[in-house]
Amino acid sequence: MTPQLMIQPSALTSSGIKMSEFGNIYLFRFNDKLQSRFEELLEKRKTNQLTPEEEVEYAGISELPRIWVFQT
Repeated sequence: MTPQLMIQPSALTSSGIKMSEFGNIYLFRFNDKLQSRFEELLEKRKTNQLTPEEEVEYAGISELPRIWVFQT
């Protein structure tokens, strides 16, 4: 069995992302709930206190900005 290295970022997009169009660029940001969770995980990561499950969650959330940078 292969361990999961991150949650699928696509699982977070429908409930955790706010999108807006600015000219030919789409801007996104985390909603308040996802932003709070990311900050909580980030603080725990800085002190090496993430559980393996939280590390997977952190990795998935961290991938979102890379995925959502695009232009029309």
